[in-house]
Formats: sequence, structure tokens, C-alpha cells
Amino acid sequence: MSLLTPTVTIVLFLIFLGSVSCSGDRNVNKCRSYCGNLTVDFPFTTRSGCGHHGYRELLFCVNDVLMLHISSGSYRVLEIDYAYKALTIHDSDMSTCNSIVRGRKGNGFVVESWRAQYLNPAPDNIFMLIGCTAKSPLFQGFPEKHLPCRNVSGMGCEDYYGCPAWGLGPTHSSKAYGLSPPECCSVAYDAIRAINLTKLDCEGYSSAYSLAPLRVSGPGEWSYGIRVSYSVPGDYSFCRACEATGGTCGYDAVAVHDLCLCDGWNSTTTCDTG
Repeated sequence: MSLLTPTVTIVLFLIFLGSVSCSGDRNVNKCRSYCGNLTVDFPFTTRSGCGHHGYRELLFCVNDVLMLHISSGSYRVLEIDYAYKALTIHDSDMSTCNSIVRGRKGNGFVVESWRAQYLNPAPDNIFMLIGCTAKSPLFQGFPEKHLPCRNVSGMGCEDYYGCPAWGLGPTHSSKAYGLSPPECCSVAYDAIRAINLTKLDCEGYSSAYSLAPLRVSGPGEWSYGIRVSYSVPGDYSFCRACEATGGTCGYDAVAVHDLCLCDGWNSTTTCDTG
């Protein structure tokens, strides 16, 4: 029997390595995608049938910019923190420390009722409502000792008035509203469950969040944007079982139920059942 030539031996060895690599690559996420410098992974997706069906038609990649769309409008996604289950989004018409935007141009934040149970601003996110009228629901039906305007995570309008955007404007928030409500009223999202500038009768808003244990000295160092907490709806055990068998978590776009996406076929349980 003739011996194999060195060239043939090398080729066979490389083929062997390739087969080992492919067989050991069972857990590659077939639905993971990228938009700009952001990774889009479960439970999110920019593709139909991938991710969790509760987050379908939520994220869109437009010219390498990841956008989140809910009933109140579209927002740029700055970060997806999978470890802490949070997204950071930005509204271009939101006021910051350097600019006050009026005219009810901002989106605010209103999420669809069927998403609200697992997608809402984080508890350490504060909304500062600007230029609300005396007829605003914020100032109706609340006795003085139960006024909704308050600090959240050490942030509030009292400090926000120190921003350059206010110039020589208000320096404090009045507690005696009457016909002259404060120019700024800071609230936690849980207090009103929706930031709708039209319904709240406000001219604009700002939003900031705190990342514990980080504490900054003033409004010039606050993180401006909307920090949104998310959770995975339903029983996550289906997805864990799917991934354990080399599948990728997805859903049936027609029937809208969980699917385990396997190599060339789909399963309603795991890839081992095929």
C-alpha cells in the first residue's frame, strides 16, 4: 500500500479540523444580528420569527442606527444592557441640561398595554415635565401633602433648575400651585404610568437616570435619556431547553407562539425531538 503524500495528508487534516469545528458549533445563535455597534440578541430582534414574540416589531435597523418604536414614537437605542436587562433610548426632542425644548415636540413615553407588563422605564429613571399648565392632571386631585412632584434617585427639578438651559429662569419649584404651577415637575414613571405631553398639558420634558452605585454631583453630570427595564414574558425555561440542544429561540410569526429554531427545521419543544 502506498503512503499518502504530505500534501494529501495536510488536506485531510484540515478537513478533519473543519468537521470538528462545525460539530462543536451547535450553540451558534442563528438569530443574533448587529446594527451599527450594537448587538441585537434574544429577546430582541430585527428579523421576523427571531427573538421573543412579545418584542416583535419593536426594533428596526435604519442605516446602521437601531431604532425602538412604540405607540408614543420612535427613539434611538443607545445601549442594550443584557446583564441588567435594560435599554437606554434617546428622544431627539427631549430637553437636556443644555437645551430646553418646548412646543410639545417630545415623544414622552407611552407603551402599548400588551407590552407594559414587561417593558417600562426603570425605577431610577426620572421624568421632569416642563411648562405644564394649572389644568394639568398633575395638579388636579392631589392634596398638597401628596403632590406628585418629587425627587427620584437624588434627581429632581430643584437641581435641574441649575442647568445652563434655564439661564436666569426659575430657581425653585413652588408648592402652592394655584394659577402658577412650577415650571418643572419631576415624577417617577410609576406615579402616572404614561408620559403624554398632550394629555398632561405640558410643553416639554426631560428624562435622566442613575446607575447605582454611581452618584454624580449635579445635573450637568446626569445621564440624559430614558432607561427602560425589560423582562422576558412567560416561561423562559422553553428557551433554555432549546438552547441546551443547540437551537435558537424564536417564534412562529403566524401563530405567534414559541419555536425552537434548529438546523434547517423548527420545533415546538427542542432540537432533540427531531
